[in-house]
Amino acid sequence: MQGSLHKGGSGEAKKSSKNERLRKAVHRHKAVSREGIQERLFTLAFSGLVYPQIWEDPVVDMEALELKDGEKLVAIASGGCNILSYLTEADVQITAIDLNPAHIALNKLKLTAAQKLPGYAAFHRFFAEADASENVRAYFTYLQPHLDEQTKKYWESRDKLGRRRVGYFGRNLYRHGLLGTFIGAGHMLARMHGANPRKLLRAKSLSEQRQIFDRELAPLFEKRHIRWLMNKPSALFGLGIPPSQFEALKGKEGHMAEVLRARLERLACDFDLQDNYFAWQAFGRRYASGGSGPLPPYLQKEKYETLRARAGNIEVVHASFTEYLSRQDESSVDGYVLLDAQDWMTDEQLTDLWREISRTIRPGGRVIFRTAGEETILPGRVPDEILNRFSYDEEAGRAWTLKDRSSIYGGFHAYKLIN
Repeated sequence: MQGSLHKGGSGEAKKSSKNERLRKAVHRHKAVSREGIQERLFTLAFSGLVYPQIWEDPVVDMEALELKDGEKLVAIASGGCNILSYLTEADVQITAIDLNPAHIALNKLKLTAAQKLPGYAAFHRFFAEADASENVRAYFTYLQPHLDEQTKKYWESRDKLGRRRVGYFGRNLYRHGLLGTFIGAGHMLARMHGANPRKLLRAKSLSEQRQIFDRELAPLFEKRHIRWLMNKPSALFGLGIPPSQFEALKGKEGHMAEVLRARLERLACDFDLQDNYFAWQAFGRRYASGGSGPLPPYLQKEKYETLRARAGNIEVVHASFTEYLSRQDESSVDGYVLLDAQDWMTDEQLTDLWREISRTIRPGGRVIFRTAGEETILPGRVPDEILNRFSYDEEAGRAWTLKDRSSIYGGFHAYKLIN
């Protein structure tokens, strides 16, 4: 997500300006309405660290973007696994946008670590293992001197439980943040019913993965109280799903439990565990330890030197996507990565965004995004005079959706400028 700071003013004024853009992105109803209350609860939940790891597959992104050296991308940053992974594919320039100041701090930390930690072993320990006291010492020795004041303040201050945030890297970063807490709650709920999601990681084949899913996890979706919980929009805040996205995710299904079961089944059964680090995060709450399992491209050893050499290509900006594009020159951007942000937007916001995309995109430029539902959300909401400038390959989008190892989203979509 995206946001920005006003210059000057008191700390409270700065805090207010940070939250204002998030409120504008989420709040659609009056505070006294049921929908308004849900929106404000989501804003509160989303104001801290949400995604220690991004939940969009960067390999699918790179295939759709067809990256070429020298191109310019603008992407929503989230946890940063996407933008850093793009650098391993091509020597591109990237502006990473986010509304969430915690994500800004995480991305700046990752970029500094790629350049300043003393080699791959330290980088791997910091972000792939993320659970060693040496990481905290490495932060103060190698990283702190190169971080801006706002980033240092974030990592060295304490969270609502009184824990210094840099300490997350000494006790499993991936158990923290809104998503980490949500996954942990899911594990606890499963164990209360005699199931153990970790058992899936013992599977030696796809058929074993299927057997364990059917035995351990599938029965949970039939329990009445769990189905009741899953049908509440607030229950999915931990996935970063705002109330406005809930119905789109539900789609044509009569109950949200059916949607979540199908998405989890795909994650558990459709990809080999040796190739799917998203499954390790969901069922193990971490990456495979000891360098024995799959990792995002940016954490892979053979790509480290390339990442290190190109990490300076990324600029991290605290602003809304539309706001940032409005300040850019015409025909200055080759690719746009919107994640699922458009699911949050009103028709007016979508039109403003695509008007800026249409103005700033270069010939042959590409736009990729995901949706909670299966279909693209743009026709009928963005004016035809804008959309008619782009080609849209529905069949390719469906193929990319099936390749996306995170398995969360209903649709992957790519638009390409044709005139």
